[in-house]
Amino acid sequence: MNVKRRIRVVVTGGPGGGKTTAADLFRRELAGQVIVVPESATLLFSGGFPRLPDLEARRAAQRAIFYVQRSLEDVTETAHPERVLLCDRGTVDGAAYWPGPEGDFFAAMGTTLEAELARYDAVLFFESAAVGGHAIEGNNPVRVESNDEAAALDGRLRAVWEKHPRFTYVKHRESFFRKITEGFEALQRVVGDLGGPNGR
Repeated sequence: MNVKRRIRVVVTGGPGGGKTTAADLFRRELAGQVIVVPESATLLFSGGFPRLPDLEARRAAQRAIFYVQRSLEDVTETAHPERVLLCDRGTVDGAAYWPGPEGDFFAAMGTTLEAELARYDAVLFFESAAVGGHAIEGNNPVRVESNDEAAALDGRLRAVWEKHPRFTYVKHRESFFRKITEGFEALQRVVGDLGGPNGR
């Protein structure tokens, strides 16, 4: 079924949650109907953007990530207006990584939490394996968080994103296959409810 309207879904969660795997699986299953917007932080850091520990450097990195993420989403939507946009993270994520209060992040970006949440029709949140005490090794070479840091980030990210009116939580499972299956089914329901591929 053709997409009836532009749909933008963010797939997010703490490091090591399986979000990128789930988004890629969904794209493969609905080839030609879904397009994935890549994670801007990975693009920037893998491309050589400096990653320094001092506060101003961290703020500069989050500003760059925010504007690249927003631009990537808008350009991709313009280029593929007929497809569902699956965003690997979204503009709100930076609030959890910002070295300071959540409100300071949105003020620094010249926006509000409400305005950024409104960019997305739905949020699918994949809980980090670190919350369940599992190691989060993966294929992302720019991931630097320890398990404790990943679990803490997971909590901060969830606290911000769960304010979205269409928030779906995919809990960590001992079986990664079961978790990805549950996440994939949740994505199908969300996109279908919004009138996308296979929707009514």
